Amino acid sequence: MAKVSVYLNFTSQTEEAFNFYKTVFGGEFVAPGIRRFSDMPPMEGMPSLPDHLRNGVMHVELPIMGDFVLMGTDAPTELGFKVTFGNNMYINLHIDTKEETKRLFDALTVGGVVEQDLQVMFWGAYYGSCEDKFGVKWMFNCDN
Repeated sequence: MAKVSVYLNFTSQTEEAFNFYKTVFGGEFVAPGIRRFSDMPPMEGMPSLPDHLRNGVMHVELPIMGDFVLMGTDAPTELGFKVTFGNNMYINLHIDTKEETKRLFDALTVGGVVEQDLQVMFWGAYYGSCEDKFGVKWMFNCDN
């Protein structure tokens, strides 16, 4: 069966962000857990990894809300990445109850920015949006 997931790139905060998301949503990282850049085998033509990047997060997965999987990595400039956070992406959560919607909204806005307070909107959903303390944008929709 096909699935959809979101992959988040951070400059160096992936582990902190995903541990935070784990406290918000619960659950465990998909085995084998957080994979480090030091776990990569040497590859021909690839320069050796600088020591300060060896403990960086190469890949992590956290199932949240049913079959939805949040994935992430550190994306260091030393490996050719340029992370630019913007308003071009939101993670949209469809939640079963107003109580759970409020709990998740309140948890994700700690240290972040509320863009739209939770309220019943003209289309009938209990809706709100925020940017968390890591710059990730979230939308919350509850039809109940």
